[in-house]
Order: sequence, then C-alpha cells, then structure tokens
Amino acid sequence: MTHAPLPTARLGSHGPEVGVQGLGCMGMSFGYGPSDARESRATLERALELGVTLYDTADAYGAGDNERFLAPFLAAHRDELVIATKFALSIPPDRPTERVIRNDPPYIRQAVEASLKRLEVDVIDLYYMHRRDVNVPIEETVGVMAELVREGKVKHLGLSEVTAAELRAAHAVHPIAAVQSEWSLFSRDIEAKVVPAAAELGVALVPYSPLGRGFLTGSFARAEELTEGDFRRQQPRFTGENAAANAALLEPVRAVAAAHGASLAQIALAWVQQRAEVHGLPVIPIPGTRRPGRVEENVTAATIRLTEEELGLLDPIAEQVAGGRYADMAFTSAGRE
Repeated sequence: MTHAPLPTARLGSHGPEVGVQGLGCMGMSFGYGPSDARESRATLERALELGVTLYDTADAYGAGDNERFLAPFLAAHRDELVIATKFALSIPPDRPTERVIRNDPPYIRQAVEASLKRLEVDVIDLYYMHRRDVNVPIEETVGVMAELVREGKVKHLGLSEVTAAELRAAHAVHPIAAVQSEWSLFSRDIEAKVVPAAAELGVALVPYSPLGRGFLTGSFARAEELTEGDFRRQQPRFTGENAAANAALLEPVRAVAAAHGASLAQIALAWVQQRAEVHGLPVIPIPGTRRPGRVEENVTAATIRLTEEELGLLDPIAEQVAGGRYADMAFTSAGRE
C-alpha cells in the first residue's frame, strides 16, 4: 500500500518537528485488555515507516511496563523519533490498582530517573505532567521540570489536562511545547478556554482519544462487548442508556464516511486534524492502536479534507453526547475551568 508522506508540525515555538499524527502506545501494555506483543512491535515499525514520529507513553501505563516495552524500539530508532512520557500518577505500593496524583518536586525527580531507566534513554524528548495536583502550585511543579531541562534529562515540557489559567502560569515559568487533552467529535470542552490560550502562547495541542476510545470507529457499541479488564467498561459514556444514545450519534459520521469512501475512524481523525486550521495552532492527535493495518488507516486521515457542509453535519455531535468522559471529572481541565 502506497501512502503520501505525512505532513509535519512543530511542538511549540521551539519544539521538535513531528508528523501531524502521533501514536498512543498505552494500549500495547495497559487499559484495553490483552495485547499481542509481536503485533504491537510491528505496529510501531509500520508507524515509523509512514512518517509517524511522536510516540506517547506514561510511567503509569502498566506500572512502567509500557515504557519498558518501548525501549528496544527506541534504541533501534533513537534519532528518528520523539518519545513523550509523563509523570504524576503514583501507584501506592500497598494499593497497586490505585493512582495518587503527585506533583511535588521530590516525586518528579524520582519519576524522571525511573522513566529514563525504563526507556533506556539519556534524555526524554517531551516530558508531561500527566495530571494536576491542585495542592502544589503549578509554578513549583514546572520550576522543577525546567531544572530537568537545564540538567539535560528532558528536552521539552508538556502538560496534560490543564486549564487555560494553569497553562498561562506554567508557560510564564518555562516554555510549554504541548498540551495534551481529550479532543474529539465527542469531547470538545477544551475549545472554550484551553485551545485559545494554547494558540495565543504558541503551544501545540496533542489530542488523546481522538477516536473516542474506539467508540467513534464503531468497533463497539456498549461496554459489555469489551473484554474483562478493559477500563472503558467503567466509563459513563459506554454503559447503559448512555451507550445506546451515543451510538445513534454516529449516523452523521457514517454519512460523511460514505461520501469519502472512508472509515468512521478516518472521518473522526480528519475532523480533529482540521482543528488546526479552525483554531490556528498545531494539532497532533495520538490515536492508539496495536495493529499495523489500523496505523495505515489512521495516517490516511491526514489527506482527507472535510467540506464546510460536512463539518456542519459533524459539529452538533458533541453537545448531544450522554455521560462524562470520566466518572470523576475533577482531574480534567473541564472539571476545574
């Protein structure tokens, strides 16, 4: 299969140039049930062949397992890609299924050393604060992250699920290259304040779950279809009456997909990619997958151009979605704006 070269965009004013679509690696080790390691490795290689150069992980994905899984791939292609990882979701030793948000300086220093070791790299290209601990001033947290840049352990800084005010306060301490948040046809809350602030500051947006955690692809219609251990079984949007109502919202996506001879996933991704033009900032979504064929499908979305009429059909979807993107929204930017 022949693919056009993937266009590139810059992470922040002075960050690295990456393909306009990245790869979320979480599901290769965590969150979505059993995975095939060999197929996941083939997915990483195929993505790179297609021009995907931003690879996203976190220390909390499988308690470090995802970082360890990526290490051989990074070693083989270190100069060809940008590795992004995150800190903040600490796992209590006596409660392995829980996550405690920590932004305090001692923890950050402990976390970065552990990630460097697991990834087997000398420097992390993009280091995110995964979630915000409101009890720690963000200036203090970013101050420590900036020290990591000066010490050569980290190249660029990112934030995940922060409010516009938090982004501004952080950027005043040290330039922020990217903000990561959920952004899709189903989730548009960041457009009110976070996206305008990022555009003003020259910060890139890195949407996670641009496919609505797979729901927008039509691959499942309710949580009960998912395997045991899949964390989507606990998310409000995919259960009970919410799931049925939200499945009906895919009809406009199907209509647009049919007009383009494309999949639902490609239309959902094309919509996210075009947010860059709508809002005037770099947008690099990181759809997650564990299959090479899905990467090929996803990358093709960067070539699809939706018309104003098609955008008009898709725009009303988000406001009709039933259920929050998390059961507890306090840990998202929308929960604090």
